[in-house]
Amino acid sequence: MLPMSRKDEHLYPVPKFDLVKGDVKDFKNELIGFHEQFSDCFHRSESREHFFNYMAGQFSELERKSIEPIALALKDGNVRALQRFVSIAQWDDEKIISKYRSLVNEDIGTPDGALIFDESGFIKKGLDSVGVARQYCGTAGKVDNCQVGVFAAYVSEHGYTLVDKNLFIPEKWFSEEYSDRRKKCDMPENSVFQTKPQLAAEMLLNIHSENILPFKYVLGDSIYGVSPEFIGAAESLSGITYFVSVPKSTSCWLKRPMTINKRYKWGGKMRTKTVLADTNSKPVSVGELAKNINDYFWYRRQVSEGAKGPIVYEFTRRRVILSAEGVPKKTVWLLIRRSIGDDPQYSYFISNAPRSTRLKTLVWLSGLRWAIEQCFEEAKTELGMDHYEVRKFMGWHHHILTCILAHFFLWHLKIRLGKKNTIYYVTAA
Repeated sequence: MLPMSRKDEHLYPVPKFDLVKGDVKDFKNELIGFHEQFSDCFHRSESREHFFNYMAGQFSELERKSIEPIALALKDGNVRALQRFVSIAQWDDEKIISKYRSLVNEDIGTPDGALIFDESGFIKKGLDSVGVARQYCGTAGKVDNCQVGVFAAYVSEHGYTLVDKNLFIPEKWFSEEYSDRRKKCDMPENSVFQTKPQLAAEMLLNIHSENILPFKYVLGDSIYGVSPEFIGAAESLSGITYFVSVPKSTSCWLKRPMTINKRYKWGGKMRTKTVLADTNSKPVSVGELAKNINDYFWYRRQVSEGAKGPIVYEFTRRRVILSAEGVPKKTVWLLIRRSIGDDPQYSYFISNAPRSTRLKTLVWLSGLRWAIEQCFEEAKTELGMDHYEVRKFMGWHHHILTCILAHFFLWHLKIRLGKKNTIYYVTAA
């Protein structure tokens, strides 16, 4: 998919990763230099060596980039030693991720950067891997036996990369029935159930408080768009604009209805609740609203150039008052996107962007979430992100962290070599 690049119609384009093997003359030496940045995150020289070898294996041409094939491909490779390193050895994970985000900031950090939150599934055959369950797997597009990770990606005009991760542990894993599995997987004893939006909100607040990566925008799909915890976390950050998908059932008003405080008695005590002054002033769903908007108010915009020609959508926006439990709450932008044709498909987004925000900015944000999908595709296709066979809690985190670092290392090479950006995806005004 090759996009348009009319520079007056977007805030910034997202470049394509287009580094090829012949662009790098001494790959191993470059990788050694990258790993030296993390040498003080491991106490033992053996661990530093394993860390290097494991990532080198992810860059190899092995068909399966899991621990055993990587170890066996090494001279005097020791499968068990590498397994222990990934699954149970002590890493200074917090120090690694902090150093890593500093490197990301040096290469692609900008004040207009965006954090994108999304999940990715990893299909598993057995039942013993930490967090595995029958649940929706985006990779398969259906409910399947899998693990699900919640991720944060960073995107700017200079590139995109993953910057945080957490494993979603289904609620049933915290039951007594799963106590033996939790022990076998070395789940931390203080672990508590958290929803995917709660995990994402925690990551968002941690990244912000760390004050290493600058960002202006926060993006997510509808699972985050309907989450009070996630939206609350984004709204608590001064100067941050969120832009999230919402389902068509989301209720709103175009004009704020009058409300009154009604007193009532419950449990022997007088209480007060806010209700609509006019019970006929009911909210409408954004799906209903979209279908009743006259064509005059829809703006046709080409968002990219596909293999079969231009990809075009129509957009419209409204200032709406969201309904929460049947009463009006916050005022936000509603952006509606529809496909072209006799049976248009609609998508809905809300944002706390300022009233003065132009349509082109909202249209641009509607396409930016593509970057995290590209991170998943590249890390799985090129680096074996989904090839792992570890079962323990720490093993999953260590494998994914190594993949995240490996993916960014390739971006660093592209940027260091000054290779001219190929624009891969742009949304026009």
